[in-house]
Amino acid sequence: MSGKDFRFLDHPRQLPRVLPVAVRVLDHREIGGEFARDEAATQAGRCIDCGNPYCAWQCPVHNHIPNWLRLVQEDRLLEAADLMHETNPLPEICGRVCPQDRLCEGACTLEQGGFGAVTIGGVERWVVDEAIRRGWRPDLSGVRENGRRVAVVGAGPAGLACADRLRRAGIAVDVYDRQREIGGLLTFGIPAFKLDKAVVQARRRLLEGMGVRFRLGIEIGRDLAFDELLARYDAVFLGIGAYRNVDGALPGRELDGVHDALPFLVANIDRLLDDRPLSPPLDLRGKHVVVLGGGDTGMDCNRTAIRLGAASVTCAYRRDEADMPGSAREVAYAREEGVRFLFRRQPVALLGLEGRVRAVRVARTEATDDRAASPRFIPGGEEDIIADVVIQAFGFRPSPPDWCATHAIARDADGRILVGGDHRLPQQTTNARVFAGGDGVRSADLVVRAVHDGREAGVAIARLLASVESEAVVAA
Repeated sequence: MSGKDFRFLDHPRQLPRVLPVAVRVLDHREIGGEFARDEAATQAGRCIDCGNPYCAWQCPVHNHIPNWLRLVQEDRLLEAADLMHETNPLPEICGRVCPQDRLCEGACTLEQGGFGAVTIGGVERWVVDEAIRRGWRPDLSGVRENGRRVAVVGAGPAGLACADRLRRAGIAVDVYDRQREIGGLLTFGIPAFKLDKAVVQARRRLLEGMGVRFRLGIEIGRDLAFDELLARYDAVFLGIGAYRNVDGALPGRELDGVHDALPFLVANIDRLLDDRPLSPPLDLRGKHVVVLGGGDTGMDCNRTAIRLGAASVTCAYRRDEADMPGSAREVAYAREEGVRFLFRRQPVALLGLEGRVRAVRVARTEATDDRAASPRFIPGGEEDIIADVVIQAFGFRPSPPDWCATHAIARDADGRILVGGDHRLPQQTTNARVFAGGDGVRSADLVVRAVHDGREAGVAIARLLASVESEAVVAA
């Protein structure tokens, strides 16, 4: 190994700068700063190119991480951006919202050796942001239009990734979404302090430059029948997400002051997008807020409540901190911003007075020998947590539209659309002309896995349409 392979000894792991806590809790600006060029190159240079890139294998889209880190070191920025897009149609977004500590960085050889992982997410974000500033655009100069047309239903990460791959295959794409902006939960669910909405708009401009057409404010089944899509297009991709809140079935959930996570987050983002004043349900000034749930959505609710002026924010989770399903980075940010965590607390009831919530009753829990099993209640371990507002963040499930059933698109008992399997292409549903991916297939999951599904579906649809064309030529 050459001397450059040991640069990690001279240069410790460094994260991009973030806004100080006292500043960042005052508004909803994105808190993450950027590397300077030299900082990005230095962090990229810590990669030891270990030969078996565990980082790439742990990444759901299998990014060529060591390869583009090397390009960053060599100041070949535009080539690095091109290489990123070979595997990930939305790298600047994944660089911001992926839980890298559980994925690529968690698998980094340096992290396993105790030296601190290469700051992969920070470099990924910097590369694409800087490349776009320098004028980088996807190169479709070699793409030949083939006359095929595909409809994408849902402009979330799965739909956007699918549209990207379809255009690279020369297929015309119309993306339909009921919202007024693209992004799905990237725009309307993930808070701006994690993902500035200007980043999503920049991606929209790139996709439109590739020829993607967005048909917004149109709900399939209400404004346009699914039959019409099948009549107009050669294939359809469904990236319809998961928006049905998991109901914890807690006594008292009908009390005033009890909110589900997604409507709470969406209402605040709508307010910010439209520059409207605080509505009464979002005015948390002086109120004690309790968030139930330990995933990334729970952290989004915790940190949003802090910015909405809550007097206190408490997060109750039924297992240990190490068992939390979300990003450790987001938990750390929440703790820095003043959120109090109570672990091994299982909510059992919401208590009210005169129709309004006043407390959350929780039971203390302990682990069982089976880590996959639910924690066991400790007898006599109940306590009440004062709460003026309770936010339930237990996750989401799909709620597929009725037209799925009428068009032979099979679902499981939880409403997830069934894809793949014997004699079907990746992401192909039981209707051969319809493909699906993202949360509508998986239930609530990571953005990067939705991107994976959309990417794979786009490639599979191109294969399908190419085979149909070949069969038509042979028949002729």
